[in-house]
Amino acid sequence: MQLASAQLFEHLQRGLKSLYTLYGDEPLLVQECADTLRAHARQIGHTERTVHTVAGAHFDWSEVLASGGSLSLFADKQIVEIRIPSGKPGKDGSVALQQIAERAQGDDATLTLVLLPKLDSLSTKSAWFGALESFGVTLRLDPVDRRHLPAWIAQRLQQHSLQVAPGEEGQRTLHFFAERVEGNLLAAHQEIQKLALLYPTLNPRQPTVLSFDQVENAVLNVARYDVFKLSEAVLAGQGLRVARMLDGLQAEGESEVLVHWALAEDIRSLKRVKDAMAAGRPLPMALRENRVWGAKEKLFERVLPQIDEATLAKLLQSAHKVDGIVKGLKQPDWPTGGWQSLHRLAGMLCSLCTMPANGARGQNMPAGQRTSALQR
Repeated sequence: MQLASAQLFEHLQRGLKSLYTLYGDEPLLVQECADTLRAHARQIGHTERTVHTVAGAHFDWSEVLASGGSLSLFADKQIVEIRIPSGKPGKDGSVALQQIAERAQGDDATLTLVLLPKLDSLSTKSAWFGALESFGVTLRLDPVDRRHLPAWIAQRLQQHSLQVAPGEEGQRTLHFFAERVEGNLLAAHQEIQKLALLYPTLNPRQPTVLSFDQVENAVLNVARYDVFKLSEAVLAGQGLRVARMLDGLQAEGESEVLVHWALAEDIRSLKRVKDAMAAGRPLPMALRENRVWGAKEKLFERVLPQIDEATLAKLLQSAHKVDGIVKGLKQPDWPTGGWQSLHRLAGMLCSLCTMPANGARGQNMPAGQRTSALQR
């Protein structure tokens, strides 16, 4: 049974199941859900806890299988926690997890928690995951989307009897907070706890109102960026965010080659889809054939009508030049530094993605306007 994290509290009011699988690549949310399940289990007598971390291809699953059926003299109920950091239990683990899932049916004395990272589609269709889902409860815990991060922060502040000022100032405060902690929910949680200590609320019925200056002075710049989120920001035309993310990736020591690959792959994908459309393919079919889906599918649908084939060809040529720069070659009229060139390439694509679609689509834009966008 699939369950959303927001439904967990209501679910537990109806009773605790004997098997839960938590998976996702957001450590804070996984930790909080696991803590909630453990706390509820302790309240109903699960006083003993054993933890098994699956490491390596030759992990001995016999101990895990045995622990579920053995209780100490000092506990009537127990928690058995199985952590699989790789997300790949292997052949023996697959068999063991299926046995554990089947055995969990009707076993009120043992709560089994299986903790996994984000899983690919192949893993979620496997026999072992199917057994965990059929005989227990699964919770998928994804990172909070950038668009929803200000609202998430406001909700977490509210839990500590804190809130931002109403109106435009409050929205500005939340967006500033989101920029400082983007991609790092654990740090966001810690920053909120710090604000609660700095500005305690004496009366929970009257939350403390935080000003922009108070948040700015207290919240550290602990954002973490990844290359794939950069790609989405570029296609969304978010110029300031793109520049900030590139600076952050450089400061974190990210590879210039990897950043270039992400930008160049988007340009190549745009060109392939555009060529397929020119050959008579409908846009949805062209996107599927070029394996563009999810968030990028919507971004491509918005961007493609704004850019013509000639502009994409020039952009692809620029990507080839930057490929040489990040590998140590020099190119006329381009910065010699790799990161400066990446800023320029990202800015070129970003500027094209911000052009208005109504009345100024790429194929109807004057050539001079398209050229100026590429030369920025």
